Amino acid sequence: MSTGESTIRNEPLQIEDITVIDKAKVKKAVTAAALGNAMEWFDFGVYGFVAYALGKVFFPEASPSVQTIAALATFSVPFLVRPLGGVFFGVMGDKFGRQKVLSATIILMAVSTFCIGLIPSYESIGILAPILLLLCKLAQGFSVGGEYTGAAVFVAEFAPDRRRGFLSSWLDFGSIIGFVSGAGVVVLLSSIVGEAQFLEWGWRIPFFLAAPLGLIGLYLRHAAEETPAFTEQLERMEKEDQDAVGSAPRISFKEIVTKYWRSLLVCVGIVLVTNVTYYMLLTYMPTYLSHNLHYSEDHGVLIIIVVMVGMLFVQPFVGMASDRIGRRPFIAAGSIGLLIAAIPAFHLITSGNTGWIFVGLLLLAVLLNCLIGVMASTLPAMFPTRVRYSALASAFNISVIIAGVTPTLAAWLVETTGDLMMPAYYLMAVALIGLVTAYFMHETASKPMRGDTPNASSRREARELLQEQYDHIEASVDGIDAEINDMQDKLADLERRKQALIDRHPDLV
Repeated sequence: MSTGESTIRNEPLQIEDITVIDKAKVKKAVTAAALGNAMEWFDFGVYGFVAYALGKVFFPEASPSVQTIAALATFSVPFLVRPLGGVFFGVMGDKFGRQKVLSATIILMAVSTFCIGLIPSYESIGILAPILLLLCKLAQGFSVGGEYTGAAVFVAEFAPDRRRGFLSSWLDFGSIIGFVSGAGVVVLLSSIVGEAQFLEWGWRIPFFLAAPLGLIGLYLRHAAEETPAFTEQLERMEKEDQDAVGSAPRISFKEIVTKYWRSLLVCVGIVLVTNVTYYMLLTYMPTYLSHNLHYSEDHGVLIIIVVMVGMLFVQPFVGMASDRIGRRPFIAAGSIGLLIAAIPAFHLITSGNTGWIFVGLLLLAVLLNCLIGVMASTLPAMFPTRVRYSALASAFNISVIIAGVTPTLAAWLVETTGDLMMPAYYLMAVALIGLVTAYFMHETASKPMRGDTPNASSRREARELLQEQYDHIEASVDGIDAEINDMQDKLADLERRKQALIDRHPDLV
């Protein structure tokens, strides 16, 4: 049974209190969440890989450098509305359920992405073209505000405790697939139709693909059931207070910040180090290779595609390993790796040798795997069921505002300073944030989600988890007894000191 964090159990924990998750439902939930995430990152991938084309189509009167920065700025601006989407969909998700909200976000994402392909060029409608592009990106930003966090919560609440890292890792596996697919479509189209035709109309086709992908994702999400944790939370509230169900948000954002400030800060730190690295490698690097290092667009994209394919093989193993050794070691390892290896990696990337470029990018990719391999399983476990979606969405999207300007800021820094190492310094700065976060975060691997009773994948595992809970309770009781004894010793010492003082005062004897 899932309970709110503040619920006090007055009866012994029994085997019936542990939820045994049906494997078919878990598979369906992971597939539905990962496909939706793949669609989200398909658009981001396409946008990053065609930024040079969009700059020429929507900002033709600017210089090539300004075109690139303007196109990447259009990518970054929607991150400003992501917190609004996060708060809106987070509250709706905690109120009406995860499955319904995820169906809504994928519809909005598909429609707004499809509409980008319909926008006429600057030559046809003038300044209205970049304005329409910005409006579509804002709609995407609003929907994405509830997409990733909702999908992470959805998978985490379905996953057995001992496999949450492995199963949640498939969520970002989907995002990498989205990037690979987006890049592959761009390379295939540009090679078939040629650069001139691609700039004229070919760039629109990847955005049109959002429609069928959205329909598939909507079907899978509609077919998936609501998570056991949310269903049981709703049933518990119905028993406790019929009037509370369906009412306005049961906890304010101020209360979330006051009660869960530590979890919110840890969440922000993890998201910053992970997403800055993500956007630097998978969104900015194609532009960096083509614009700053003067490789052809196709050459640079092909290198990134090979790197991302390599990431696909690493991702599930990181999630699986985190179930055994914990999430904190991977956050720490990824952060330390970025701090030490960022400059050497960029020296390899700027070497002019294709082999060394690949090695440099692959090094950054493996470090990124350490971070994204555990993020989706770590973040939802920090908050209790009744505020999990809204709290996580708020913290996640506030920090994503900073991470989202990475491509634009990196491009501006390189153009302004002329220093090709600026992206490395950028990564080193966020690596320090990651290290501090790893130090202060609590380990969540193979433990019940905060405020929840355990999830198991079988009846046998449920019995093992129940015994672990009993052992934990016994250890906690022993710890409390030790504290009581220590307090009693301190009280006795205070009484002795008090009596010694009284004995020395004639009026107190």
